[in-house]
Amino acid sequence: MARDYAKTATDYAEAVVAGEISACKWVRLACQRQLDDLARLGCKSSPYQFNPALTGKSGRTFAPADRLCAFIERLPHVKGPLAGQPMVLEPWQVFILSTVFGWVKPDGKRRFRRSYIEVPRGNAKSTLSSAIGLYMLAADGEGGAEVYSLATTRDQARIVFGDAQMMARRSAGFRSRFGVAVGAHNMHALASGSKFEALSAEGSTLDGLNIHFGCVDELHAHKTRTVYDVVETGTGKRDNSLLWVITTAGSNRAGICYEVRTFVTKLLDGVFADNSQFGIIYGLDEGDDWTTEEALVKANPNWGISVQPEVLGPLQAKAMQLPSAVNNFKTKHLNEWVNADTAWMDMRAWDRCADSALDLDRFVGQPCWIGLDLASKTDIAALMLLFPHSELDGTFAAFGKYYLPEDTVMAAGNSQYSGWMRTGRLTVTPGNVIDFGWIEADLIELVGRFQVQGVAFDPFQATQLSTRMLAEGLPMIEVRPTVLNFSEPMKALEALVLQGKLVHDGDPVLGWMASNVVAHLDAKDNIYPRKERPENKIDGIVALIMALSRALVGDGTPKMPDDYTLLIV
Repeated sequence: MARDYAKTATDYAEAVVAGEISACKWVRLACQRQLDDLARLGCKSSPYQFNPALTGKSGRTFAPADRLCAFIERLPHVKGPLAGQPMVLEPWQVFILSTVFGWVKPDGKRRFRRSYIEVPRGNAKSTLSSAIGLYMLAADGEGGAEVYSLATTRDQARIVFGDAQMMARRSAGFRSRFGVAVGAHNMHALASGSKFEALSAEGSTLDGLNIHFGCVDELHAHKTRTVYDVVETGTGKRDNSLLWVITTAGSNRAGICYEVRTFVTKLLDGVFADNSQFGIIYGLDEGDDWTTEEALVKANPNWGISVQPEVLGPLQAKAMQLPSAVNNFKTKHLNEWVNADTAWMDMRAWDRCADSALDLDRFVGQPCWIGLDLASKTDIAALMLLFPHSELDGTFAAFGKYYLPEDTVMAAGNSQYSGWMRTGRLTVTPGNVIDFGWIEADLIELVGRFQVQGVAFDPFQATQLSTRMLAEGLPMIEVRPTVLNFSEPMKALEALVLQGKLVHDGDPVLGWMASNVVAHLDAKDNIYPRKERPENKIDGIVALIMALSRALVGDGTPKMPDDYTLLIV
C-alpha cells in the first residue's frame, strides 16, 4: 500500500504545533504556516492548491508531492550502514518535500520558487538534495532542464552531485526508465535533453545559466554572495524553477547566508508575506540548556536515524569540558549561529593551576624551552620559560618575563602596569621604546642557568635580535605565527590547563593575558589566538604557545642540532 505522504506531512505539522514533537520556534512557525495555508487556501478558487491531481504529458494523473516522495523512496542509500537499501523518508523530510513541491497553481506550476532549509550536520541533508536533483533532472517534466549543484569550491559542489551520481549508478531502474547516462562529470537525460552538473565559483563561469534546479549546499561557507545571486538570477529564466538552499549554521553574520536566514525568520514571524519563499530552521530556542540530551533531540530531526546518540553524546561532553570546542559544537550540531571568535580559556581551571610556592630557582640546571614574542618596541614583549615538572609526570611549569618602555607605562590607560612594575612582574626599560638589549641580556643569563633546548620566536621585529643571539650560541628557532603552527599547541595548552598539568606561580600578568585570548575557529576546526581589542594584550600566551609547540615536537623530546643552526617551522 502506497504511503499517504500528504497526510504524513500534515500529521507532522500538527504534532509539532501541539508540542508532541520537540521543535524550536522556527520549526513550529513553519508548520503553523503550512496548517494556516491549508485552511486558508483550501477552496478551489484559491490561487494555489495543495497536492492536487494533475495530468502529466503522458495523460496520467499524479499528485506532485506524492510523486516526488515516491520517486525518492525508490532510490538507494549510497553511504553508511544502509548503503544499497531503498531510502525511507522521515516525517520531517516528507513535510519539507510535500510543502515545497505540493503547493501548485492550477496549471501545475509550483508556488515556491526558493527554499531555505537550515539543519545541523549529520541529518542527511546532502543525500536528500541529491535525490531531489535526480528528480528535477529526469522526472519533473521539464524539457532541457539544467540542474546544478553549486558552491564556492569544486569539492563542496561535488558532494551533492557525487551522491546523486552514485544513486544513479546503483539504480538501473532509474537509468532505464528515464534514459539517464551517467558520466564522470555530468549526467544527461537523453530524451528530454536535460543535464545535471556540479559547478563552482572557483572553476566555472556561472553567468548566463538557465537553471531549472539550483542546489546551493552549505551556504554559510560562502564568503561572497556571487553564487547565490547567480542562481537566483538563473532560475528567473524559467517558470517552474527552484532555488534549493540547505545549510548548517555558521558564524559570518554579514554574509549572504545570514541575510537569507534573516529574511526567512521575518517571513515566519509574519513581518511580511512572500508566497514564493519556503523556509524552515532546526535548532534550539533561546534559554534552552544545550548540555542536555533533550537539546540534541530538539535540534536534530534525524535523531536516532542518521544522528546517533553514541556519536553526538561524546562530542557534547567534550564541548562541556573544552571552552574552545563549544562554539564549534553549537554551530555544527545544534545549528546555532555563533561568533567565529570565542572566549578560549576556562579561567577557573587556570586559577586552579596556580601554585604560589612555585619558584624558578627550583629548576636551575633543568631542560627548558623559551618562547619569545617581541611585538613592537612600544608594546609589551613577552618571554616565557616552560619546564617539564621534575616532580609531576606529564606536567609543565611556566614562568613569564614581560617588558614595556617607561613612557608607555606612564601614559597607559591600564593602571595595572605600574603595579606590576613595582612588584617586579614587569620590566620597564627607559625611554619611549623597549631596549631589546635588556631582553638579550636576560636570554644570555637564562642560557647560563638552564638547559635551554630552544628559543622559539616570531620573526616579526626579531630579525636582528635573533642574529645576535645565534652569534652567542643560543638555539634560536623561528616559529611563524600561522594557524598550522599554532592550532595544535594551543589546543594542547588548553587541555593541560583543564587537566591541571600546567602549573604557574599565580602570575597576574599571564592570567590577565589568558583571559584576553579569544579562539578563532576556521572551517577545518583549527584555532588561533586573537584579542578582541588592542588593549587586551595576549603576548605572554602567544609566547607560551610557541614554547609548548617546540616542547611537544615529535615524541615530546625536542630534536635540536648540535651546532644550534637556525630552525624555521
